[in-house]
Amino acid sequence: MNGALDISSSAMVAQRVRLNAVTSNIANMSSLRDENGDIAPYQARHVIFETDSSIHAPGGASGVRVSSIEEDQVEPLYRYQPTHPLAITEGKYKGYVAYPRVNMVEQMVDALEASRAYEANIGVVEISKNLAAQSLRILA
Repeated sequence: MNGALDISSSAMVAQRVRLNAVTSNIANMSSLRDENGDIAPYQARHVIFETDSSIHAPGGASGVRVSSIEEDQVEPLYRYQPTHPLAITEGKYKGYVAYPRVNMVEQMVDALEASRAYEANIGVVEISKNLAAQSLRILA
């Protein structure tokens, strides 16, 4: 029974990290500077999961963990705004401003999927808890 709880809790932790990445992507979809203050549009981040073989239950089920958080490697979205204070001053994109290429619809779908997976794991925890409580009642 602890295996099921461990697997569900590992999934909830992983989904929470995924939801944090999505909220970061949405919050920074207009950020034109990086964390150092340099002019660099925000790059969306995506969480990669992997099987955690250190958490397992009878029957071969395994837990999940975050393998890495990857940044998108896509070209920024260029908008021609020559009077903008962060407009590019020279080169091919002179007069353009580089905006992050974050798709709001994609991020919302990702957030919805993460929250549904989190809720499903809460359901598994509740069922496991009820099963243990009823087993103790039968034995007592």
